[in-house]
Amino acid sequence: MNRTRTTFPADFLWGGGFAAAQMEGAYLEGGKGLCISDLTQNVADLPLAKKGNKEMTSNIIQAAIKDTEGNYPKRRGIDFYHTYKEDLRLLGKYGLGLKSYRTSINWARIFPNGDDAEPNEEGLRFYDDLIDEILANGMEPMITMSHYEMPVNLILKYRGWYQKETIDCFERYGQVILDRYHDRVKLWINVNQINLISHESILHLGIPSDTVNKMQEAKYQGVVNEMIGCARISQYAHEHYPDVKIGCMLCGGYDYPATCKPEDVLAALRHNQMEVFYSDVLLRGKIPGYAWHYFEEKGYRIEISEEEEAMLKNTSDYFTFSYYYSGIVDQAHFEEGNRVALNKEIPATDWGWSIDPTGLRILLNVFYDRYQCPIYITENGIGLIDTLDPDGHIHDPQRVDFYRKHIEAMKAAIADGVDLRGYYVWGPLDIVSCSSSEMSKRYGFIYVDLDDHGAGSGRRIKKDSFAWMQKVIATHGEDLA
Repeated sequence: MNRTRTTFPADFLWGGGFAAAQMEGAYLEGGKGLCISDLTQNVADLPLAKKGNKEMTSNIIQAAIKDTEGNYPKRRGIDFYHTYKEDLRLLGKYGLGLKSYRTSINWARIFPNGDDAEPNEEGLRFYDDLIDEILANGMEPMITMSHYEMPVNLILKYRGWYQKETIDCFERYGQVILDRYHDRVKLWINVNQINLISHESILHLGIPSDTVNKMQEAKYQGVVNEMIGCARISQYAHEHYPDVKIGCMLCGGYDYPATCKPEDVLAALRHNQMEVFYSDVLLRGKIPGYAWHYFEEKGYRIEISEEEEAMLKNTSDYFTFSYYYSGIVDQAHFEEGNRVALNKEIPATDWGWSIDPTGLRILLNVFYDRYQCPIYITENGIGLIDTLDPDGHIHDPQRVDFYRKHIEAMKAAIADGVDLRGYYVWGPLDIVSCSSSEMSKRYGFIYVDLDDHGAGSGRRIKKDSFAWMQKVIATHGEDLA
């Protein structure tokens, strides 16, 4: 009997993913407080010495709060706060044809300071309207609770996730939005790319580098606290709203050994273990032995009570991950701090991100073999420099080629037996880049006429890839020509 499935499931979700802080703008409207993304500048404007710096001190944060002259692109985004009705029509059943729409709720719109006595009703109403509009355009909402939008007050007052007080603040925030939106939102993600504690440490964990003695130890303490908060949210959702599903999310990267030397193979194994440590906790319910061994080797002291460890048994319902590129690991890079090198054997984007569709099939198999639960790819895309031709068109064959090959890899993984439920392209509408705060690093099928400094008409223009992706969705992934 032929048991191989070669097509996407009938209820497969063709989706698009966004983050509130990268698109909404209106950073002080509607009662919103400052979130950490409001304080990140365009990398191109920074001195060379600061371009790769992902840490912030308390003084830098205070200076950014007061700075009204610098270029902070996420403060303005693409003005989605005011244009969401038109934009959702372009993306949903009347336009691109997306079946699902992933976005985040900006924590600082709901609790401007993070620890306020009451939530901000105006912020709650905005997301009421947004979710209703998503549904009206034929898309199922998937909502991320925390996507680099921690209120700045929690960073300055509690050192972000490093202190236990933030657990309580996050739990309360999660309960408020679940209570408000559970009838319309059934798919949730607690934390975006929870394993990114090195690449996006201040954006993710909110720990000012001058407030702790051992930064790497503090990051692991912070993420353990964060996972306790996630477990509390899962418990609350399962007890109050059994039809709601809570997902966990990694930045996907199961990286290759640099060579076949046993030392490099072991280094890659241990590196990859520490990348799935987070989902092992959130899907299996406890901190695994390999993680405790790693902490002991590094001399990291992680504080967790017996009650908190027991709380971790409240696990997530499904697994999600982003996928952009793969890397390689050798013994030296692992011992230097679990670092990854670029894989120079395969092509890369203008930003040095390797293009590896086969890696997506590998990841899908690795993750499904490990967790045996439903999987959603919640980010996948390619950043390109797109330009308007003299007739006002954008020709982007490289983007079409990227998606074609990655969708073919997904089909192969489904044939392998992977329970893949959905695929969310990252940024089907151009938004401000997370990593560099640029507009010129464009992911969308729809061009937004704004440059890195916010100049431009803001007009939305369909790229060539729009019609191609529209056809892919309409044929349920069958026509990739």
